[in-house]
Parts: sequence; structure tokens; C-alpha cells
Amino acid sequence: PGVPPRLLLGARLVAIPEGKQLFLVRVERGGPWDWTKDMREQVEWAEHAQFMNGLVDEGLILLGGPVEGDREAFHVIDAPSEEALRARLAEDPWAKSGMLTVKSVERWTILLAPED
Repeated sequence: PGVPPRLLLGARLVAIPEGKQLFLVRVERGGPWDWTKDMREQVEWAEHAQFMNGLVDEGLILLGGPVEGDREAFHVIDAPSEEALRARLAEDPWAKSGMLTVKSVERWTILLAPED
């Protein structure tokens, strides 16, 4: 309701140079999450979606979304440091309410990518 889903096209990934270090971030739903409702029916969905779309527009999130099971999501993030990405993700309305919690952050080096 109110915020259309956004798609990140694979063409954006082609621009990532070999050897570039990114972060793989796993977040988990919990706290006040209402398990009887769909993700788009949760409290502050519109605010969360706008915030996440903003991170894509900023180039912080390159790829992201929920994984099977609906309790976790993964994001590929381009940030200068783990501290910087954690600080930025903490500004998400769902993070502030405890609906999303960062569970892991790992550096990821791109070695395989399509050639230009």
C-alpha cells in the first residue's frame, strides 16, 4: 500500500569491478512483527519501503530481499565499513522498532562477474 515494489536489474551488478569488497548482510524479522500479516501489511510498511528504496538510490544497497521461510532477508551492501552500514541500517523504522535486526555482516569479494 502506497509504495510500489522496486526491482534492481542485473545490469547494475556489471559495473562492480573484480576484487571489489562488498558486504553480505543478513537481517531477521522479530519483535513486534505480526506473523498473521503479509510483509506489506506490517506497521510502518510505507516508511520502511521508502527508507530501503532510498538506500538503493544512494547506492548503499545493491541487491536485497527476503529469503524462503519469510523470517530473514539478505542484502548486498556497498559501504566503507561495517560500522557505517550498521549505523545507516539502524535508521530504518523497522530497525528502530525491533521488527528487523542485523544478524550477520560478512565481507564479500567479487571474483566472478559478467564482462562488459
